[in-house]
Amino acid sequence: MSQEMSIYGIAVDQSNNSPVIILKNKNNEKILPIWIGILEATPLAASIQEIQYDRPMTHDLFKHFMNLMQIRIQKIEISDIVDNTYHATIFFSSQDYVFSLDARPSDAITMALKFKAPIYASDTVLQESLPQKAFTYSNNQQEIIDKSKDGEKWLNYLQSLSVDDFNEYPV
Repeated sequence: MSQEMSIYGIAVDQSNNSPVIILKNKNNEKILPIWIGILEATPLAASIQEIQYDRPMTHDLFKHFMNLMQIRIQKIEISDIVDNTYHATIFFSSQDYVFSLDARPSDAITMALKFKAPIYASDTVLQESLPQKAFTYSNNQQEIIDKSKDGEKWLNYLQSLSVDDFNEYPV
């Protein structure tokens, strides 16, 4: 099973200055932070803000090619975590074929934005992601399960997030 997610925003992890894409499920009861590189964050942030460039960027070029070939993205899924690395799958369809490809989550999410395709996360990923292990959610209130310093750090970080945090990300 998987759950549909929406993009809550992009933040910068203050502990290591890494960009973090933050996804939330539709019920706002689970979050999924995915740390990405700065090079991956730039096209993702541009897609979120719907910035158009004079010349096509890589994701735009791929979208133009897919449109010419009449290939659509049906959905993307954050499908697995292996050695603390998230994996994603992009599901495609055309008149003749249905297929999927492995992708980095940042690329898959960027392509989902370009094609206005839904974003999903597998239940396994949601269960295995660190914040879900550290917290439970009821009535949109976080309750710490992990009483360690890491658990307290996550709770403080998540509770301190605001919409303003996402406006500071440089594009």
